[in-house]
Amino acid sequence: MTRMVTSLSALIISIVLLISGNAFLTTLLGIRLSIEDVNPSVIGWVLVCYSVGFVLGTLYVQRIIARVGHIRAFAVFAAMAAVAALAYPLWMTTIMWAFLRGLSGFSIAGVMVVIESWFSSRATNSNRGALFAVYQIVFYSAAAGGQLVVNLGDPSSFMPFTLAAILLTLALIPLSLTRMEAPFIETAERMSIVNLARESFTGVAGALISGLLIGGFYALGPVYATLAGLDVARTSFFMAAAIVAAMLMAWPLGRLCDRFDRRRVMFLVSVCAAVTAVAVAIVGSNNLILLMVLVGLFTGLSATMYPIAVAITNDRMESHRIVAASATLLLSYGIGSVIGPVTLAAMMDVLGPAGLFWGSAVFLALMAVATSYRIHRTPDVPVEDQEHYVAAMPEASAVLAEIDPRNEEFHPSPEAEAEEAERASA
Repeated sequence: MTRMVTSLSALIISIVLLISGNAFLTTLLGIRLSIEDVNPSVIGWVLVCYSVGFVLGTLYVQRIIARVGHIRAFAVFAAMAAVAALAYPLWMTTIMWAFLRGLSGFSIAGVMVVIESWFSSRATNSNRGALFAVYQIVFYSAAAGGQLVVNLGDPSSFMPFTLAAILLTLALIPLSLTRMEAPFIETAERMSIVNLARESFTGVAGALISGLLIGGFYALGPVYATLAGLDVARTSFFMAAAIVAAMLMAWPLGRLCDRFDRRRVMFLVSVCAAVTAVAVAIVGSNNLILLMVLVGLFTGLSATMYPIAVAITNDRMESHRIVAASATLLLSYGIGSVIGPVTLAAMMDVLGPAGLFWGSAVFLALMAVATSYRIHRTPDVPVEDQEHYVAAMPEASAVLAEIDPRNEEFHPSPEAEAEEAERASA
């Protein structure tokens, strides 16, 4: 494990800088728009452009990478993201910020595909489970740490945007100096959402609702905290705690998924998350510690809906269709992340800050009803026939699904096979 992490150190450093800078910028924008007294529904439309750009990026950036190569493409996408970060304070208009959010989303999708393809190229059948876990730990830790960077400057000044641009630019250095061979990206197969829903409606719906909730919270959580009266420091800890909870709750709920029927686990998670969302809406910011605990439960449960949806779907897929199904579930999650900020921002406009969680509770209740209906209308997959649960990540590209430990059709690259043979002979 240590040798594997060391060999990927340049890649890991770039991930940490990139993800922390992007997470910091996302929270900063929500706080800044709230300080400027922008209407919550308008904030939703501005911030949702990131998700739109990200979804479009996952569909088209592979063509750019194939044309110019991985390192050049990474440099282009990282530079675009850094330029967007610097441009925000130059044009304080919602239309320009919406455009810049779309550009940021497209750019981040590009760098994610490059990074994840490099991870995939280093995976073998013996290490891909560990590699998959390392990537997730690094990603979530960097995202949580990025929230705390918000405390380093006044959100109403130019300085935080410059700091975000510095982090995004620094991410260029480790990968630009790497001697790793550029991997080959295969075009991922895709299934239509309609066709996949016919085979696993609960899986597609779970990915959609998870994207709606998590996309809505990441975009509007800082807005909620600011409107609820939290200062910048408390807002940063509020967001960091939510991300850490999403990472920590994946494993205990995964054990439930391996022991019980997964659609019933999805129903239970939906109900518990809905109750927690209602509790957050009622408690508000009157008790900060209780608020952070409840929000952590809400985001942890909501984030876990995506890997449960993947597990439910994979139980109904032949092994050679897992990557295609995963790509479609990511698209469903992306569509949800586009719907969430707009819809939940409209709820905040009507009901105040608590509208973020009242609206989330409504969508979770609908998910619980839909899951219950499917449980009673279609047969279960026996627990002994279920695939092993893996805490799949939604904030990724279809490339990462190739090293999912459940993907029996995985074929390591020649470079990875050679490295594995060398380690075995050492």
